[in-house]
Amino acid sequence: MSLNSYDTVIIGSGINALVAGAKIAHTGLKVAILEANHDIGGFIASSELLKPGYVHDTYSSWHPLFVTGAAYAELGPELECRGLTYCNTEDAVTASISTTPSGEVRTVVGYRDVAKTVSRFEDPGDRAAYRDMLNEFHHLSNIVFGALGSELSPTNMARLGTRLFRSAKMRGSVRFARTALMSGRSYVRQQFRGWEVDQLWTPWLLHAGLTPDSATGGMMIPVFASSLHEAGLPIVKGGARHFTTAFAKLLDDLGVDIHTGTRVNRIITQAGRAVGVETDNGDRFHATNSVLASVSPQALYQELLADEPSVEVQRGASQRYLQGRAAMQIHLTLSGDVPWSNPDLKDVPLIHLSDGSNSTAVACAQAEASRLPAEPTIVVGQQAVLDSSRAPAGASTLWVQLQEVPYVPKTDASGDLLVEGAWTEELKEQYLQRVLTRIETFAPGFRDLVTASKVISPADLEYFNANAVSGDPYGGSAEIHQNLQWRPFADGPSWNRPVKGLFHIGASVHPGPGLSGGSGYLAAARIEKLTRRRPAFLGGINK
Repeated sequence: MSLNSYDTVIIGSGINALVAGAKIAHTGLKVAILEANHDIGGFIASSELLKPGYVHDTYSSWHPLFVTGAAYAELGPELECRGLTYCNTEDAVTASISTTPSGEVRTVVGYRDVAKTVSRFEDPGDRAAYRDMLNEFHHLSNIVFGALGSELSPTNMARLGTRLFRSAKMRGSVRFARTALMSGRSYVRQQFRGWEVDQLWTPWLLHAGLTPDSATGGMMIPVFASSLHEAGLPIVKGGARHFTTAFAKLLDDLGVDIHTGTRVNRIITQAGRAVGVETDNGDRFHATNSVLASVSPQALYQELLADEPSVEVQRGASQRYLQGRAAMQIHLTLSGDVPWSNPDLKDVPLIHLSDGSNSTAVACAQAEASRLPAEPTIVVGQQAVLDSSRAPAGASTLWVQLQEVPYVPKTDASGDLLVEGAWTEELKEQYLQRVLTRIETFAPGFRDLVTASKVISPADLEYFNANAVSGDPYGGSAEIHQNLQWRPFADGPSWNRPVKGLFHIGASVHPGPGLSGGSGYLAAARIEKLTRRRPAFLGGINK
């Protein structure tokens, strides 16, 4: 057993932990990051997964939240000096393609240019309504991003409410609150006559852990639309591993010690304060200032703080914490570009195979009923469109994500597949064939181009990253009762810390899932503020 002393100890090394580690180290505090896996980054990784010369972002890929967030504004120049470079689009950003019951193929493309996007809408009224949606959101975006970029303590909530009232007055404030509570389906039905906005933007709600019928979808659709028009869909040049490599270099230059292959099994407390951690091999890391835990609520309160009496309420709440739908990844190497029947899709970075609210809602319901969706929403990422280094000349990679699958499949909604209650290798292969057949519908000859494939099931996700409980990569259900000031739950929001000096960060904490680094940045900002106020303080973080 060894004893190591630091000011701050961080458990985990996902984006929130990396951001927090760098920001805290800038204050002069001595920081250690402890990661159970052999590589840092969590779900940020890339490799030549299938064949030499083909680079795949193994899990996450798209970084619009990060490049538009506070963490990148502060740390971006330092990361760029250490090799982080983004590839982005100036034209097409996203698209969606579907088939109507009559057999008509419908395609809608979203461009960085709003005028180019709306020019494809059939209804002139929808063109004006779309511009109105973006203008209205722009007018109140400081409120929305203020909520997403701050701890939602009662004081901050009151401050945001006052700002909203001053900006929008009573009528506008009521309308804002009403829209924020609407589902995405209801919002697009109310605002638009045609099908384009629904088909283009409603599938994006899945990327926030929502369904078309979830509350807050009415606010998230303008958030997604505005963000992608403004920021595009940046990916890391050469693969996501260069993101973690740049962070590793920055952290090393800041004196942060990174310990990989180090699994923490207990947070040590004294008199209701976190004072360090203990690993599974008995090593202890003392923390004179703070401990940050990028873990699930279940792991934090039921395992790491199993013997801490002050968190009984939170421990009970963590036992009732709900996970969202599971997800899976599919990686493909292709001998050529995808032969889309609609040539407009050739240069689109991310495409949804979905008709919008209807098919997405059905697939979500089937997954939540432990059924394999008959027609899942298929997210197709064409990273090589933005970054030619991802594949040899004339070839391509495909990044496919399914966000509506059950963790424990009990039956197949179509009745075609044999399901035995687990993601067996046989079931993974059968579901892969369903996905390939669906893509082939919109890209004749596609299957003939596939030269290698890899399926990462929900069980595989959880095995790699313990925070993906039940194969949910979004850190728990994002329904309204586990969102915003109630995330992870009403008795354990991020600003209410029953254990002094302990900060919970990660996707399970406000502002929730997504590659923004938001919760790590907020925790670090809190520590930084108190360190400036009391440079030699010990134990003042929660006072």
